[in-house]
This record gives sequence, structure tokens and C-alpha cells, in this order.
Amino acid sequence: MPFHMHFGDDDLLRCRFAVSPLWETQEAVRTLARPDRQGYHPHWLRRIREAARELDLTPLWLLMPRRGHSPDWLGPPPIGPAATFDEEIAAVRAADPEQARDDMARSLADTPGALDSTRGRALLADPARTVRELADLMEAAWHTLVEPDWPRLRALLEADVAFHSRRLAQVGLGALLPELNPRLAWDGRTLTIAWLGEHVRNLDGQGLVLMPSVFSWPDVVSGFDPPWQPTLVYPARGIGALWSEPADRTSDTLVRLLGRGRATVLTALNEPTSTTALAHRLGLAPSSVSAHLTLLRDAGLLTARRYGHQVLYERTPLGIALTSTGN
Repeated sequence: MPFHMHFGDDDLLRCRFAVSPLWETQEAVRTLARPDRQGYHPHWLRRIREAARELDLTPLWLLMPRRGHSPDWLGPPPIGPAATFDEEIAAVRAADPEQARDDMARSLADTPGALDSTRGRALLADPARTVRELADLMEAAWHTLVEPDWPRLRALLEADVAFHSRRLAQVGLGALLPELNPRLAWDGRTLTIAWLGEHVRNLDGQGLVLMPSVFSWPDVVSGFDPPWQPTLVYPARGIGALWSEPADRTSDTLVRLLGRGRATVLTALNEPTSTTALAHRLGLAPSSVSAHLTLLRDAGLLTARRYGHQVLYERTPLGIALTSTGN
């Protein structure tokens, strides 16, 4: 059954991309309980297996039905294009307890047996305490499950945003939306999402947040209710290569021309990437990578643009030609 999102004139002008560490944390927790989501993440699962056993994630899992409503207050739409986890979890802690209780009751009702379980009743009995405890649990999950790999995850998510931003400029919103996922269809005013259940949402001038996700794969997620801004979460590009280590494809010619460090950095920039993410990927000091990036940019081999708190570097046509010739 389809989910329909109706756009007005103002909505077409208010669509934006965002990346959310809080959302990835929530979906990492969900992935631990969903074997069908784990196919792309064996490296991550091995890394976090022992530490995850120290977390009692049952209260969160009770609020994550396979089909149905998940609490919007616990995983709200991102508050900015590149908000930090600390900024996002602060918004979770500020949730109104009574609204949170109603939100949780809907989720528990969609999880078989959860509403009448001892843990489920405890979640609803003291919503103010539950807000504090679930925020604490989400923060612990962030530090354990996601934060150690966040530079790698953020690099992939930001690369997805950069790619689709270019596609938006090339083909426009109407052509871009169906490209995000095969389950999406666009008829000029309405975005239809297959498999989410029969529902209609008028955007009412709020526009739409488009958010790539690593751990949401293979699902497309939407359905945030007012007053939350409408949001569409889709699987990010490149998940298949997320956990693979980059091969050393730096040619001897490029090394002789630029030096080993700069040649390695230029070759590794297959997609827009920040200094921190590139340093993490290459196992180099951020200060060294920053120096190489500055010299490559000054030489006309890279461009730099700001996205939220990050500066993303990308090869220019000259840089692309140089790495192609060198290889």
C-alpha cells in the first residue's frame, strides 16, 4: 500500500538534504535486532559484538516495530544539515514527557505483546523518567556502536549528499526523487512511496528533508507526524564498499610528480570527503592530510566547499585527468 506526500509550490522550494548521527545510532540499534539488515555490515558487527552485550537495548527494541510507528521524539528529523550528536541528543532530552508517552504508546501497540509487557508498562508509567533513561541509553549506544566509525560513515553519507546535490542541479527535483530509490515515484505534485502503508501527508509548506542512511538499508523510511518536519530516509549510495579498506592504487608516476603523501591523498579522493574522514581512511594524521589538501587545492587539483560544519574536498577535472593518466 502506498504512502503519498503532496507538495505545494512552497514545498518544492524547501527541500534540503541532511545527515544525522542520531538517526544512524537509532538505526544501528534496530539493525542489531534485524538479521535481514546485517548483510552489508559483518565488519561492524564483529567490532561491536562484545561491547554491545554490555548494553540493555530491550527498551529501545520494544519501540521499534517491524511495521508500524516508531517514536518521532526519540529519532526526530535532523535539526540542521549537519548537526552533531550532542546537539541532536539535547533535543531528545528536551522532549515533552506527555507527548513522548503518547508517541511511545503507539509504538508499543504496533510491537506484538509490547504494550502489555512489564517493560512496556514501565516505559509508560513515568514518562519523564523514561525520556531521561532512553536518552541516556541512546547516548551510550552512540558511543559504543557508531561513534568509533562515524568518520567513515559520515564520509559516505556526505558523498551521497554531494552526488545527489549535483544530480538535483542537473535534472531537477522531479527527476531526482525516483533516482533515490526504486520504491519512489513522482507525478509532478505527489511523491509516492511503495510498501510504507496507506497514508497521505500534505507537506503544507514545510518542504521535505532528504536524508541518506547507512543502517536503514534496505528500507525507505518516512511518516513523521506533525509538528515534525516531513522527512524521507533512503539507503545511501556505496554501502557495499563501506567497510572495505582502500587499495593502494597510487602510481609510481604520480608519486614522482607529487610525492607519496600528496599522491595518496589525491588518489583517495574518489568522492567529496572531509579532512578528518580522509585522515581516518588513510591512517594519517589530520594535520598532514590538511597540509596535502591545501597544496593540492592551490595547485588547481582540488576544490573545497563547505557543507555544514565540514569542508569537503573534491578533485577538479585536472585532478581527475592526472589520476586517470597516472593509473
